[in-house]
Amino acid sequence: MQPTQYYPLIQVEDVTGTAEFYKTHLGFTPMFESDWYVHLQGAKNPAVNLAILRHDHETIPAGAQGVTRGMILTFEVEDVDAEHERLVGAGVPVAQELRDEPHGQRHAVYRDPNGLLVDIVTPIAPAEEFAAGYDPTALPQ
Repeated sequence: MQPTQYYPLIQVEDVTGTAEFYKTHLGFTPMFESDWYVHLQGAKNPAVNLAILRHDHETIPAGAQGVTRGMILTFEVEDVDAEHERLVGAGVPVAQELRDEPHGQRHAVYRDPNGLLVDIVTPIAPAEEFAAGYDPTALPQ
């Protein structure tokens, strides 16, 4: 298989409101919009995409309809501190405050309008016990 694009698709009740959240707070641009489906693309990076689908739409296979739960959307950024200040200032709910993780991340976790977790991350140098688990090209410079 040679994928030409990859994107998570979240199933929600309020497609328009959810799309507005990702456009307003995370800088996405709509590539397609309807009342049942929105395809968003990163305004600064077209390789970053997200799809939003009405949870009860007929294109969802039988037995799989329903609102997405238990998903964490992670977005890597250059400066999580600046993003945290901006998101908190805009009133985005914080699920986990900004902190450093020994496995090599500085991050904070927020909630979108559906309660899904949005993890905003900046890579940092991992603690010694985690560094060996990294491919050398994946370590922050």
